[in-house]
Amino acid sequence: MRADRLVATLLFLQTRGRVTVTEVAAELEVSERTARRDLEALSTAGIPVYSQRGRGGGWSLVGGARTDLTGLTADEIRALFLLAGPSSATPELRTALRKLVRALPSTLRSGAEAAANAGVTDDTDWSRSPVTASAPHLDALQRAVVEGTQIRLGYARPGRPAGERTVHPLGLASKAGVRYLVAGTAQGLRTFRLSRVISVTPTGDPVVRPDGFDLPTAWRSLASGMEDRMLASTVRARAERGAEPVLQGLFGGRLRIAGSPLADGRLEIEIDGPSPEIVAAQLAGLGARVEVLDPPEARERLAQLASELTTVYGQSPAPGE
Repeated sequence: MRADRLVATLLFLQTRGRVTVTEVAAELEVSERTARRDLEALSTAGIPVYSQRGRGGGWSLVGGARTDLTGLTADEIRALFLLAGPSSATPELRTALRKLVRALPSTLRSGAEAAANAGVTDDTDWSRSPVTASAPHLDALQRAVVEGTQIRLGYARPGRPAGERTVHPLGLASKAGVRYLVAGTAQGLRTFRLSRVISVTPTGDPVVRPDGFDLPTAWRSLASGMEDRMLASTVRARAERGAEPVLQGLFGGRLRIAGSPLADGRLEIEIDGPSPEIVAAQLAGLGARVEVLDPPEARERLAQLASELTTVYGQSPAPGE
């Protein structure tokens, strides 16, 4: 399209400062006649482009003028480059960012380049293990969402055999750094954790979107259901003073601490979790620093764990064993 070519010509001018018709033709892969006509069109449109004949001549912007083709404000540009810096961007995004930098006026370009180099992303955890297990299939899932193509999704849940099903990919969501696929299934809308995806095979059939589907609204509804399941049970306990940092690290916002200590100095706490047994198992490592009061299922689970640990560790091994 000619409009795209005119924009590309202007970007080339801004990057090079002065160009010849031959250079424009080679850069845009058009004839010299077309290149000259495009340069003249820019001048006619009011953009300060002028030509100079003779040795060392060519086409340039009057006074080195630049045109901001993005329409972005300085704050918007800074936010964009902070979000998609070179340490975390894909090769395609890095190429797009380089093109955007060339389109920016000099007053904004330095800030964009500084923002792009203001952060670093480390895709390993503290054991040096990669935490980007979703990466092998992320591109395929993004493509399926954008192109609206059904897929055969291989998926493996913990403790269950891997399976495969046909789904309608509708969008991708990220919660606390974990990516999910939102997809239509025979059972309705479902979420699939990308780190558990083992294969993606396009079927070629178009996605069927539910009437009035809106990804943010759908995600809020799905996330609310998952959060309800994560907070289905409450465990009451008493904790020694000083145990708060460990409890906060384990449970975060699922922990509630009463304002005033008891007479013995301990704190009354409540912890929400998927089940009393799961919360009890998480508390077991604190030993006597936390006393679970109820429900009974949590106390029973702790007693069971104590019995199992006593069986294994209650007696010192004989010498030489």
